[in-house]
Amino acid sequence: MASMLLALLTAPALLATNEAIRQGQTKDRREEHRARRSNLIVRCVAPSSRSIEVDHQQVALKDNKVYIKTDPTDTSLHPFAGYFLPYPDTSPPYEGLVSTITDSAPIMNWIFIDRNTYEVCYGVRADAELHLTGPFDCTRQDRRLVFEGWEGFCAVKCYGGEEMGMWKLYFDVEDDGLVGKLGRKARVLEVELCRWEKRVRRGRPLGDMR
Repeated sequence: MASMLLALLTAPALLATNEAIRQGQTKDRREEHRARRSNLIVRCVAPSSRSIEVDHQQVALKDNKVYIKTDPTDTSLHPFAGYFLPYPDTSPPYEGLVSTITDSAPIMNWIFIDRNTYEVCYGVRADAELHLTGPFDCTRQDRRLVFEGWEGFCAVKCYGGEEMGMWKLYFDVEDDGLVGKLGRKARVLEVELCRWEKRVRRGRPLGDMR
């Protein structure tokens, strides 16, 4: 009788513990994709005569700036290949975003928003911590990239210097179509950035994780 009573008393606690473990395992599986190295693909929010240049193109890195690779033969651009990572020494804690910067070595840099120009950039922590480093996140359904809780990414056509003809990535910090920062004559396209997991290859971790 005593053992039966003990079982009745402890059963709810055991069930609660098992349920907590099950939910934790489910959450871990659901969030596993955040640690997988992924590319970023551009999707234009509204169709236009200019959107065809950048729609479904890949995000890429060059000279500490982030661009949209519209020329597949341009080998000077390194495709974004990154994942979410807790940004160090933040209170409250949040996740930042890192990417490889070369194929020749496993070097990762932080992705950040330049607080002066609103350009999306990359660099070492010493470069990033002077600017806007997160939080980065993604939508649950389509895994579109989110910064500070919303999607404000824009593609801007460059018309000067070595960047002539390229599309550079910005974040619309003030939510004004970048008018306050670039003026009304700038060619600005509102875009979404979709995470695209790298192909799983034989003998490599799932999704080429880290």
